[in-house]
Amino acid sequence: MEIIVFVVLAVGAWIAISSHLAKKRREALFAKYGDEEVVDMIMKRMFWQGQTPAQLTDSLGCPVDIDRKIMKTKTREVWKYNETGKGRYALRITIEDGAVVGWDKKS
Repeated sequence: MEIIVFVVLAVGAWIAISSHLAKKRREALFAKYGDEEVVDMIMKRMFWQGQTPAQLTDSLGCPVDIDRKIMKTKTREVWKYNETGKGRYALRITIEDGAVVGWDKKS
């Protein structure tokens, strides 16, 4: 019986802490971007065309690897996430001139 009470209290504490941290993160993101829609998408770990590198980092975290190519008229970066093997990634997001332009997501 004591174990059940302990487990219930531990789960309740974990839920309360998680909720508090999510609220604090949402407030910080809103202070940073000032747009509720952007904050909602970041909190859902989404990515979209036109997203800035800072928003992408806030949404998905730092990439495992980045390929950069600087051309005459633009700069292209491919951010790689979810390494599945040596040189293989489940998600590659292409950023041109500071905005997400596309991605390749493998199942």
